Amino acid sequence: MTARTIGRVLRLAMAAAVLAAIFTQLGSTISNGYSVVNFFSFFTIQSNIIGVVAVATAALAGPAVRVSVWLSQLRGAATLYMGITGMIFSLLLSGADVQTPIPWVNSVLHYVFPLFIVIDWLVDRSVRPLSFRQGLIFLAYPIAYGAYSLIRGPIVDWYPYPFLDPRVHGYLYVTVMMIFVAIVGLALAWLLCWTSRRDVGRRAESSIAADSAARR
Repeated sequence: MTARTIGRVLRLAMAAAVLAAIFTQLGSTISNGYSVVNFFSFFTIQSNIIGVVAVATAALAGPAVRVSVWLSQLRGAATLYMGITGMIFSLLLSGADVQTPIPWVNSVLHYVFPLFIVIDWLVDRSVRPLSFRQGLIFLAYPIAYGAYSLIRGPIVDWYPYPFLDPRVHGYLYVTVMMIFVAIVGLALAWLLCWTSRRDVGRRAESSIAADSAARR
């Protein structure tokens, strides 16, 4: 079994585990009478879905797609979003109620998959170099998510995360927390793009050699 085959199996297995976790939690949400719209309004759920699409596409892609710019951008964005999910949950939300009370579901969505996708990004030699400007473009989605949560919150009287909820500590607290999250996002975006540019020549050679071996 080649390294690429092992990687493909691991990616598909991880994608299946994440989907199982999401559907398990969705079933629990529905059975307990909670809002399905609220469920899909968690950044955790959205970022995990994006991550599943990215790793599954990377697992099933042919040689030309594996080294394409668009797949590196998709994987880069997914890695950044999952990195933000893991970091912010660990720093701000590990003791909060974010509607993932099932222990294995919580572990998969907040710890296992974020770690897996970061390692996958660092190990895969087909990653194309990304500029920090591209990383800043990736951050447009978390910014839009924050705006969505703050606009929708007063309308439905519900906020997905305590640090986005102004009802207790006010908007100054929310502003400070969002600045903190933005700093974390910027740092992760810079690291993501920096790692994509490391050893570019060897990455290309390794990817070409692996694809040649796969065709034999």
